[in-house]
Amino acid sequence: MKVQLATFQLAGRTYGIEVGVVQEVLRQQSRTRIPLAPPAVAGLVNLRGQVLTAIDLRSRLGLTQRPAGVEPMVVVVQIGGEPVSLLVDSIGDVVDVDSDTFEPPPDTLSDAGRELITGAYKMADHLLLALDTDRAVAV
Repeated sequence: MKVQLATFQLAGRTYGIEVGVVQEVLRQQSRTRIPLAPPAVAGLVNLRGQVLTAIDLRSRLGLTQRPAGVEPMVVVVQIGGEPVSLLVDSIGDVVDVDSDTFEPPPDTLSDAGRELITGAYKMADHLLLALDTDRAVAV
């Protein structure tokens, strides 16, 4: 069975989310910081009058912080009928993956990131880590 995933990169790794939850992809968006918010909440984004929570996936996955001066890309996803923006390093392609190549998360993933990954697809030259978007936005 084939699955379509929208891909993006974080700290040199490739991640994928079901293409059906993706609303749109945007270049950098200005954010308003939220005092006392958890570190993974990067602020609020005004998307054409609609205010969205911005989740920094690097923080959520326990990865190193994005280098200073490098602005993230924004993937807007629909979770429970509500849009949420995910901050990523760069956007990849939409790929078709075969469920036969799906495996449990690799042992090399840290504990923080491991619980947000449902598994990995073997690609020709890398692993594609499947992100559990529901868990990723639950901060």
